[in-house]
Amino acid sequence: MQRHHRAAILTATVLAGTLLAAGCSSGSGGKKSEEEGGSVSAGKAGTPRMTVAMVTHAAPGDTFWDLVRKGAQAAAFKDNIKLVYSSDPSAGSQAGLVQNAIDQKVDGIALTAAKPDAMKDVVARAKAAGIPVVGFNSGVDDWKRLGMLEYFGQDENVAGQAFGRRLSQLGAKHAVCVIQEQGQVALEARCAGVKKGFNGKTDILYVNGTDMPSVKSTITAKLSQDRTVDQVVTLGAPVALTALQSLSDAGTKAGLATFDLNKDLVKAVQDGRIEFAVDQQPYLQGYLAVDSLWLYRTNGNFSGGDTAPVLTGPAFITKDNADSVAEFAAKGTR
Repeated sequence: MQRHHRAAILTATVLAGTLLAAGCSSGSGGKKSEEEGGSVSAGKAGTPRMTVAMVTHAAPGDTFWDLVRKGAQAAAFKDNIKLVYSSDPSAGSQAGLVQNAIDQKVDGIALTAAKPDAMKDVVARAKAAGIPVVGFNSGVDDWKRLGMLEYFGQDENVAGQAFGRRLSQLGAKHAVCVIQEQGQVALEARCAGVKKGFNGKTDILYVNGTDMPSVKSTITAKLSQDRTVDQVVTLGAPVALTALQSLSDAGTKAGLATFDLNKDLVKAVQDGRIEFAVDQQPYLQGYLAVDSLWLYRTNGNFSGGDTAPVLTGPAFITKDNADSVAEFAAKGTR
């Protein structure tokens, strides 16, 4: 309970700070590198300008990362930080982007470790260069081993187990868990957690998350071939919204629940087309990752007691509480 308490305190503090901050949303995409924050005036902080690189495994078109970047931009504005964002879904290419940040002698790096072993050497090189590295979103089981300073995100296996227990409460008997990127540790951990927490049978279905027509046809085929499946579990909002079409095409009455949100997903929960969603608060992850580097550079502060991650989820969004989330989802902070 101690680490949850730390996370709650830090969350309350930064959320209060964001009321004073401003950020702008921008689209995400693979093989991308750009500077952000340079077009606005100096931030609220009176500290010297610093540069932070954020390097993710975002795939083109995944709106989840828009929320991450919006939070990162808000923190950068507040802290007088020049934010350099880049992304690539290929682990090797992502590592290359981290190396680029090291070569540019940035003041801090925030990265995702969806494929942890690919990040090991570049994190070590960053540390050797005196550049602090924090992790977020992916790599909750590996951030300490990799030598990162802090971690902000969700314990995906724990979240998956809670998800599975909720499916049992709904009376589901046979679930299919759809993974949009094979080998991505956070996604694999979610489905492993679902399988552990769920009393029924769980199948794993791999799809290509960068090709939504293919996602739709693959899920439709599975549901058409196995009529015993009464529950579909997806791991991202775009896949969930595509799976709704698959349910219709397959003519099944199976339920659908998902991890992660966007504004269209919240609407689907509100109208009952999706049973529930798990929110890991990507805006908060982006905000905390950037703000933590400013705190460390400026004050020597770090969160989590040097041993524990700062948890940003899971938060379950259901028809009963979706209205309270919809406003924030519409403006891109949930």
